[in-house]
Amino acid sequence: MARPTSRATKPERARGPTSKPAAAAKRATGGGLVVGPGPTHRTVRDARGCVIAAPDDWVLLEPGDAALTRRVKAAGDHWLMQEKHGRRTFSRGVWAPEATVERIRHELVAERSTEAWAKKQASALKRREADQAEYVDDFLSAVLAFLAFAPAYGDRALKLARAVTGHATPVGSGTVARTERIPIERRAEAAVIAWLRHQTTGYDQMKIARVKGKRREVRRMLAERSRELLGRYRSGAAIPPGCPLAKAIASISG
Repeated sequence: MARPTSRATKPERARGPTSKPAAAAKRATGGGLVVGPGPTHRTVRDARGCVIAAPDDWVLLEPGDAALTRRVKAAGDHWLMQEKHGRRTFSRGVWAPEATVERIRHELVAERSTEAWAKKQASALKRREADQAEYVDDFLSAVLAFLAFAPAYGDRALKLARAVTGHATPVGSGTVARTERIPIERRAEAAVIAWLRHQTTGYDQMKIARVKGKRREVRRMLAERSRELLGRYRSGAAIPPGCPLAKAIASISG
């Protein structure tokens, strides 16, 4: 990897590519430099904002093949390209020597053409399906526990819980139910509140001012309304005509 050739001590953001990634970019756990997309195809930005040109013999391995990415990262020098949007960080691929990428790609093609690999994949798929089915059952139970409807509304609770679970638990859905950062009880609560926000309020049609914190404030307000709705069903009180939750549950198919 090229060493710094400039004596400048401050990042130069507008003078084109530099050649000092090792000095400025931060490193990931696996040892690769963490960079962001640059202004042109074969450039990146380091942690200080300096523009770095990718080596001529390197290529960008885009996300999509986890095994290939893991092996390329383990093979030696590489840059992890990431991009942050709001609170989330997205992978934009791995820069690495083209020879390394192609060698490992061909190795994987050969490995994946074997019967042993096919059996391993089939076994892994069955295991994932079993794990997913178990998680769906656990999540449904957590949702029912959070709803805690009075016995008189037990059938509605089950119908609502199934709808929330069906929406929130699919693999790749990106919902709060798929995170492991919070307990399943909190995931269930958040999933119910989110479902109610979209199904029993006018949230989707609201025009919310683009002011920092405003959308969060609106969501908190709507969450309180949703909890008030749930309170009626938990207490066993009579449900008034036109109840938005009653309408939402009635509209659930199945």
